[in-house]
Amino acid sequence: MNAQPLSHSPGLRAWLGLLVVLGPVLLVAMDGSVLYLAMPKISEALSPTAGQALWILDAYGFAVGSLLIAFGNIGDRYGRLKLLMTGTAVFGAASTGAAFAPGPELLIVFRALMGVAGATLLPSALAVLSELFTDPRRRARAIGIFAATFAAGFAIGPVVGGELLSSFWWGSVFLINLPVVVLFLVLAPALLREVRTTRSGRIDALSVLLSAAGTLLTVYAIKHAAAAGLTATPVVTGILGIVTLGWFARRQLRLEHPLIDFSLFRDRVFTIAAITGLLPLAAWSATAYLGGIYLQSVLGLTVLDSALVALPGAAVLTVTCIVTPALVARTGTRAALITCHFLVAAGLLLLLVTSVSSGIGWYVASTVIAGLGYGISFSVVADTAVAAVPAERAGSAAAIAETSNEIGNALGIALLGSLAALIFRLQGPDVAGTLNETLEVPGLTAAVIGDAKSAFVTGLHSAAVIAGILHAALGVFALRHLPRASANRADAYPDPLGHDTIEESSVR
Repeated sequence: MNAQPLSHSPGLRAWLGLLVVLGPVLLVAMDGSVLYLAMPKISEALSPTAGQALWILDAYGFAVGSLLIAFGNIGDRYGRLKLLMTGTAVFGAASTGAAFAPGPELLIVFRALMGVAGATLLPSALAVLSELFTDPRRRARAIGIFAATFAAGFAIGPVVGGELLSSFWWGSVFLINLPVVVLFLVLAPALLREVRTTRSGRIDALSVLLSAAGTLLTVYAIKHAAAAGLTATPVVTGILGIVTLGWFARRQLRLEHPLIDFSLFRDRVFTIAAITGLLPLAAWSATAYLGGIYLQSVLGLTVLDSALVALPGAAVLTVTCIVTPALVARTGTRAALITCHFLVAAGLLLLLVTSVSSGIGWYVASTVIAGLGYGISFSVVADTAVAAVPAERAGSAAAIAETSNEIGNALGIALLGSLAALIFRLQGPDVAGTLNETLEVPGLTAAVIGDAKSAFVTGLHSAAVIAGILHAALGVFALRHLPRASANRADAYPDPLGHDTIEESSVR
């Protein structure tokens, strides 16, 4: 009965449908970062090893990133709304399992399952959204809200986690997903319609397997080497991972319908946009994770106070995502891409002023300045990537852009987090593998505690310096090599996100 009035009010139905779709989008983004402030509590409750702690954080991101394109193709063939409903239900079930996981091993498994489900949501949500808004201008506005919601989810994840942990146990950061899941499953059938496309070619199962296996083997090698040293296990695993990824890349070049169209990287603008999709997420995820430990375990802040300290940066990032499209319309994409990298670099380098005894003010300043850069990058990457290629390749371009975001989120913790873990292992007091494990050992002297905290801060500084240098280098590269006409590249390929191609811009 309630659905009938909506059928006579397509505008109202579309905007209500958008609100419903934004629920899963927010969850997927938020669950990529919600554990950053929660990890000290999880470590206290489950006692994971250094390697397990990193896997708890980024098993989700790697599952999402490695399966986004595959599930985009599956949605094309079998129905995006059907996939969206199934993925949301699995996401809710996996969230429940994670909340009550009795040990780190099962928590990693459920986090990975959440990532598999999350990979079904983003491409399907964007495609269903395109069916709701047939007017190009309203569709563009809706896509902007979609992008801002996704970015805001990443930004507020740590804050939401901190607020929940100030009153509830660590599993609450997963149970918060359930009301949104139930609301979506109830309302979606009434407000959304099925969307399918008839694309040629089939999903190459071997490519999906190679990309996922190669990524996981390589990252496992990096984590194992950082946590336990360079032994035969990480060396052999790393070689297998690199060989597998090489096999995947060669296979894509030979397939008529590849999962990733590597030929797009011949375009300089597209390449810079894709790297911009990856690097800021890597820097943000790593420093947010390490920063949460710094605030709680080094400076001694409560979870609630840590969440409040993270709030200014999250607010700046979210607002920047919303206002950036209007600014880019005046200044051009080239200026935005260059500016975002220098802002992120400047913000990251401010972390070098933090110390064992003080640094809250510098931490806030760092997150605010870097947040400006993150917000710009999150807003312009997808549009820049799509506008850099012909309209018939917009789907592949959008797939790579969104995949780079998810892989960047996971790689930040995997690489920069492992770097910090390695430095702690080399410079720490050699009591335990992580700072939190060390502080839980009874009978430690003040000198040992001070050495452990100092080693962790050195690791944080090292990760910030590496990420800052990479951003500065990419900013210089964009300044020298990004064509000044790049802001107008879309003129060569009219309306890359318009009526004819918006459905193709969902992730394949």
